[in-house]
Amino acid sequence: MAALVVVAVHLAALYWPRVDIVGPVTWTDKVVHVLLFGVPTVLVLRAWPRRWALVGLLALHAPVSELVQHFLLPNRSGDPWDAVADLGGVVLGVTLAVVGRRRRRW
Repeated sequence: MAALVVVAVHLAALYWPRVDIVGPVTWTDKVVHVLLFGVPTVLVLRAWPRRWALVGLLALHAPVSELVQHFLLPNRSGDPWDAVADLGGVVLGVTLAVVGRRRRRW
């Protein structure tokens, strides 16, 4: 259930029609992108351990979300570095899920 809620928040954050950021965008934007993809990845793998296809969809969704923001959402912009941070979040999420699963076996 938590995985579904987080995925819903994930989608809302990525596709909200307008995001107002005051001041320059800093490195914290990339941290947000890592978390937006890392947390759902961990929760999906914890909820459905053999669902690697869902992780593949999250990884595919990373660049697609930036393209959608750039070309289809008029008040948003896509950033290739955001896609890199998104993919980094997926990798971090997989790593944390695998390490967590191994620690529980001990």
